[in-house]
Amino acid sequence: MDKKYFCHINQETKNNMEKQIATFKDYAIFMADKTSLLEIAQFVVKENYSHHLSSFTEKEVNEDIKSVLEEEEYLYDNKSHIYIARDVFGNIIGCIRSFHWDKHKILPIEKIYGINPLNAIHQESKYSFWHIGRFAVAKDSGISTLTLFKRLMALAVKPIVEDKYSYMIAEIDSKLLKVMKVLGFGTRQIGKSIDYLTSETVPVCSSKRGIMGFFSKYGGLCKAA
Repeated sequence: MDKKYFCHINQETKNNMEKQIATFKDYAIFMADKTSLLEIAQFVVKENYSHHLSSFTEKEVNEDIKSVLEEEEYLYDNKSHIYIARDVFGNIIGCIRSFHWDKHKILPIEKIYGINPLNAIHQESKYSFWHIGRFAVAKDSGISTLTLFKRLMALAVKPIVEDKYSYMIAEIDSKLLKVMKVLGFGTRQIGKSIDYLTSETVPVCSSKRGIMGFFSKYGGLCKAA
């Protein structure tokens, strides 16, 4: 890809403390920090609305953006991993984030579903938990959304793959969950699904074993993976 393109993106994202980690034909993937949370909240909410609802108000969108931002700011710490994909103009076209749960903060899965992972999965101290969330891909980006999903997800679950005592926790759109299963991603449902951010969302967990069916096939799609 044209080096000028990446210079342009690096200048656009420099102030946001984004580090370019992978380069592809039509976009690049960056590791971001807390300064990108507002942009992510806006992107995730707007994409969810455009994917799932035909009509909605600006007030509804803004209220959800505020709610998502507040939640992400609460959960963020120095072990958080935020990945953003940007096109040639520096526009965000995809994102995902994972963070290492300290076993004290109230997770979305507990706040929304009333599920405490320590009770639902493992209570032993040797087990670690990573919460994966805020995945979204632009509806009309013109790129392969499935390939971008594979790349972003591979990055997000990499810490779990590297530790046999780690678990993924997530609330996943029911349609996306079916796609993940086809791609070899094994998950276990740990509660009833509910409507959240415009779609039916399912609380799940997955161990390294469950993730490896996916990661062994697609981890290499991203240079950073």
